[in-house]
Amino acid sequence: TPDLDDPKLLIAFSQVMPKLRAAGLLQAYHDRSDGGLLVTLLEMAFAGHCGVNINAAASGPSASIAHLFAEEPGVVVQVSDARRAEFLDLLSEHHLLAHARRVGAPRADMLVHISGAGENLVAPWSELRRAWSQTSFQMRQLRDDPECAAEELAAQIDVTDPGLSVALSFDPQEDIAAPFIAKGARPRVAILREQGVNSQVEIAAVCEQAGFEPHDVHMTDILLGRRQLAEFQGLIACGGFSYGDVLGAGEGWAKSILFNSVARAQFARFFARTDTFTLGSCNGCQMLAALKSLIPGTQLWPRFVTNRVEQFEARFALVQILDSPSVLLQGMAGSVLPIAVAHGEGRAEFESPEQLTECERRGLIAYRYVTHYGQPAQRYPANPNGSPLAIAALSNADGRVTITMPHPERSYRNVQNSWVPDGVGEWSGWMRMFRNARMWLG
Repeated sequence: TPDLDDPKLLIAFSQVMPKLRAAGLLQAYHDRSDGGLLVTLLEMAFAGHCGVNINAAASGPSASIAHLFAEEPGVVVQVSDARRAEFLDLLSEHHLLAHARRVGAPRADMLVHISGAGENLVAPWSELRRAWSQTSFQMRQLRDDPECAAEELAAQIDVTDPGLSVALSFDPQEDIAAPFIAKGARPRVAILREQGVNSQVEIAAVCEQAGFEPHDVHMTDILLGRRQLAEFQGLIACGGFSYGDVLGAGEGWAKSILFNSVARAQFARFFARTDTFTLGSCNGCQMLAALKSLIPGTQLWPRFVTNRVEQFEARFALVQILDSPSVLLQGMAGSVLPIAVAHGEGRAEFESPEQLTECERRGLIAYRYVTHYGQPAQRYPANPNGSPLAIAALSNADGRVTITMPHPERSYRNVQNSWVPDGVGEWSGWMRMFRNARMWLG
């Protein structure tokens, strides 16, 4: 177990860290006690997708590569050469300068160079990345779909992978709904949820920002007659796990409507109105797909079943928006942008190959998963659920109803996202989706 000989050092470290961060001196940070310095630096190189030079002699002139495995308390920080003096001055103020060592530097190629006490080791980044992933890979081959495990490993060791990217056909900071909001009208939107649903707060927040008046509507409000969908111009079915998904992905939620004559009639009337829009996200997507008998223009929609990997998926995926009738996605076609994914049953299952072909022919696929190279994703994990044609979202025929398995409401602000390009503003591209809805209502 790592020990701490001098607690005053840890106190001094905790005092200097906020100052280093406030000064913008830290480009990367990782603690080193779990696995030692070697594992720490390799994990940083894996995350940064770059090679690295590692100098074991930083621990002393006689230090060998074996010293890199010592699991003593400590951290690795990355500081630019241009600001090294500022960094060292702050360490000196807190009497930590004697404990700082320059242990290496990133390198542009995908090689790892390790040296110390006359020893030198050069290894390909991909070889070490594969070794680092072996335990997880072997476990996943036994626990999950074996082909998915192999596909994920292949993706992890791809040295040419360019990573996530954003390419928009519009300016996400432009508020196209502003002229309508300025009129003072805020259309009422029902944020519909059921037991187990958990995205209603994010949905309400983005609707408020886009110029709507969001209302929290639970299914019991509908079933007991406390609320009527006739009150609203928009309906958004939230993501989550209605009934814990034990009745199937959104199926129990849908059946509480289909098997209740009052609720069924109310939803049918709402969907038939031409002045309304509907969005279903994740669990709401699954639920609306199961209600397609009530929704005009959805005969070609699939149902959603267990992910191909046979596990719940939570990751940041890349999608491309296609040209579709969806009123929520107008002006966005061709854009490529990341989005949050969180589902266990998101694989689109069509009744027949012909139904899938016709769905594509009619342009009802609203957006699809793509690889980091911008191609339709056929393999895991770029396609997180195994949907055919990499389907991530669908529209009905007249565009008033859109269902999406990923979560645009969890990605509409750039601060929500685990990665964003440099220099971006407040809103990601997904904000346009909700502003489109506001503009469409007029």
